Amino acid sequence: MTIPNLISVFRLLIVPVVIVAILEERWLAAFVLFLVAGVSDGIDGWIARRFDMRSELGAVIDPLADKAMLVSVFVTLAVVGALEEWLVVLVVSRDVMIVLAYVISWIMDRPMSVKPIFASKVNTALLIVYAVTVLAGNAFGFTLGPFDDILSFGIAALTIFTLGAYLIMWLKHMSA
Repeated sequence: MTIPNLISVFRLLIVPVVIVAILEERWLAAFVLFLVAGVSDGIDGWIARRFDMRSELGAVIDPLADKAMLVSVFVTLAVVGALEEWLVVLVVSRDVMIVLAYVISWIMDRPMSVKPIFASKVNTALLIVYAVTVLAGNAFGFTLGPFDDILSFGIAALTIFTLGAYLIMWLKHMSA
């Protein structure tokens, strides 16, 4: 077990705490914990690269921790009315489709390596920034105004783009 993997496990363990904080409208706690999770995501990747602590487990658990946190937070924010449902459905559907593609390739004995594309890393970063901003807005009493729509549609476009890119990669892999 490497330090980056322990950090990823930590991120997995705080997911339910963040969800409960959102459901109980303890916005400051949710904001701080989610911010810590987002920062720790960058730190574990940096440590893994800098100190050559990359591992097969890390290649799976790190994106799993990201997905668990982002999907859970996005769904919970929609449940409490802090995010538009259509955006949450789009973001969650993309992740479900990507995971299903990996599972299908594994079941068909054609496993794919877990390598996120650059656009997907940007998408994840935007999702983290957006969730942090929504949580901060609730914690500190501000709104994004028209910037909220710009972020929502930008995230939607990038989410659709990355889904298409992964679909093309998966189809090529499965037909090779």
